[in-house]
Amino acid sequence: MSGKLYGVGTGPGDPELLTLKAVRTISQADVVAYFAKRGNASNARAIAVAHFRLGQIEEALDYPVTTEIDRRENGYKDQIEAFYAEAAGRIASHLDAGRSVAVLSEGDPLFYGSYMHMHLRLAPRYHTQVIPGITAMSGCWSEAGLPLVQGDDILTVLPGTLERDELARQLGNTEGAVIMKLGRNLAKVRAALADAGRLGQAVYVERGTTANGHSIPLADKSDDVAPYFSLVLVPGWSNRP
Repeated sequence: MSGKLYGVGTGPGDPELLTLKAVRTISQADVVAYFAKRGNASNARAIAVAHFRLGQIEEALDYPVTTEIDRRENGYKDQIEAFYAEAAGRIASHLDAGRSVAVLSEGDPLFYGSYMHMHLRLAPRYHTQVIPGITAMSGCWSEAGLPLVQGDDILTVLPGTLERDELARQLGNTEGAVIMKLGRNLAKVRAALADAGRLGQAVYVERGTTANGHSIPLADKSDDVAPYFSLVLVPGWSNRP
């Protein structure tokens, strides 16, 4: 009989924001797998490592390319698809051997999470369970103490990788917005917010819920560095008391 696959959300960064179910699943799994940028430590592993047990097998799934590479560059799609296929094969070998596998995913596994690429490849063949996690955006608006939307407000989640004109268009058609995937896109995101007349409302949050997390108005943030754990929040609640 094959083992069971778990997609485990590790939350936005603070290890205390792991759910009880995530902790139990991680500690009981035969294998714990996690993604990381090649040459870097895994953020998901750092969040969950206190719940690993002696004798567990670890599978480090290291990306061959990074999120800083434009997805339209030659070879990007081929490299990343080959990586996901190889990673799924490694996990499948454990499942075929009857081992349970917990694949860690920062935030929630099915919201911009790497685990979803394993899920689509493996869930049709194996018994699978997804353990939801607190999303990065939820952690960040809590870090900032920023009520984002209420009543009939519309919330739009945007990747900063979109073109400036498209970002501005989307920002003009929504009340609240979350802009993720900043990195080298920070200056473009700022320009798009200005184009849409929303820059004055925008709040930049970095490493929300972690010990060194902080938030500032985006207008006060220089276009120098926007680490992986950062995003921009645009509140939609315009008539707040």
